[in-house]
Amino acid sequence: MKTIINKAILFLSILLVASSCDDVEHVMLNENANTTVSLSTSSVVLTEETAPDDAVTVSWTSPEFGFAAAPTYRVLIDHVGGDFTDAQAVSAGVEMEKTFTVQELNSKLLSLELEPLVEDAVDIRVETRLSSSQIFVSNPVTLTVTPYSSVLDLSTTWGVVGSATPGGWGTPDIPDLPFYTTSESGVLVAYVTLRDGEIKFRENNDWTLNYGDTGLDGTLDDGGDNIPVTAGSYRILMNLNTLTYTMETYSWGIVGSAAPNGWDGPDAQFTYNPYQNNWKAVVTLIEGEIKFRRSNDWGLNYGDSGLDGTLDEGGDNIPVTAGHYLVTLDLNNLTYTLEETDVWGLVGSATPNGWDGPDQKFLPDFGINEGFFYIHGAELIAGEIKVRQNDNWAVNYGDDGADGTLELNGANIAVEAGTYNITVNFSVDPPTITLNPYQ
Repeated sequence: MKTIINKAILFLSILLVASSCDDVEHVMLNENANTTVSLSTSSVVLTEETAPDDAVTVSWTSPEFGFAAAPTYRVLIDHVGGDFTDAQAVSAGVEMEKTFTVQELNSKLLSLELEPLVEDAVDIRVETRLSSSQIFVSNPVTLTVTPYSSVLDLSTTWGVVGSATPGGWGTPDIPDLPFYTTSESGVLVAYVTLRDGEIKFRENNDWTLNYGDTGLDGTLDDGGDNIPVTAGSYRILMNLNTLTYTMETYSWGIVGSAAPNGWDGPDAQFTYNPYQNNWKAVVTLIEGEIKFRRSNDWGLNYGDSGLDGTLDEGGDNIPVTAGHYLVTLDLNNLTYTLEETDVWGLVGSATPNGWDGPDQKFLPDFGINEGFFYIHGAELIAGEIKVRQNDNWAVNYGDDGADGTLELNGANIAVEAGTYNITVNFSVDPPTITLNPYQ
């Protein structure tokens, strides 16, 4: 009897398995899944006066994969007839459209080396990504464009060199900290972050013409003595008309309940942007309020009493929602903007906040090097690092071959203790990372 029961149980089990197999839905990927792209306009003329305005919206249909999926999208822009190998790319995440502002589109066009003030055309297509190996691209659509020149050239041939600077007394891969022109002819300005050490001023990253200060009296001497400095952020004014200079503690930062270090600081620091003569910061904020202040001090601070984007000295706190932002501070016109954006950060056991973050943020290149991101003066301990987006592991890069080439979800990057200038280049595929130690 026991044998009969066991055989019956086995028979029923086989029937149940067969039945279950019959109920499984076998899903096949539609290899011909396609996306149709459309533009809100077929032609745009871009001007600097309309930089904040919307220029064009690129929208697209959802591909029919044959099953439910949650792909991510990128918008690619290239010359008409190009193969999109060196296209300008903008991530759209899971959204089904991307609206370009005039300034954003103009930046992409200039990166493609289109000539300003000349009518031209570009092809735009959308890349749909299911995984690193399952990528679909749409047919291109053409947009007629006229870009404008947005690069402000405040550069000079002069720089700050020395043991207190990232490049030390002269490193081929690290140029001197730059001086920029001012509204006064012959008067140059440098915004620098220094460590304890010494500095001099020289032209063309070369010692042929260099100035020190032999008497430490504020007078520049050709080939003079090194100038001792203590660690900090400074504004240096060099007057080539009178051969004098001044140095003052100087920086701009974001402070507040929404800022990384609260109302007590230290503030999230801005970086001077000579291409637009303003200040930029990439920062992750929480729900709360912020203000802008100079040199981590309340002596000069700005809020926005009308919440109209205009800076008011000592004005009201500015409410913000949690997110990742590119913040622009224009001290010439007393305006500011907060633009939500994807941010790149450095994370790992070698970083100040470890593997949990928040990450140390990279600053994008605001000049002509589209796709380049920088951290200057990253202080690391012996350990490992990776590069990730938005303080999240959904998109992260490591280096499988320890060769400076980044791979998606790649291996941790081992580093020695030290202070580094770090560059990540996303304009190439695969992207690269460079770590240059302070000298």
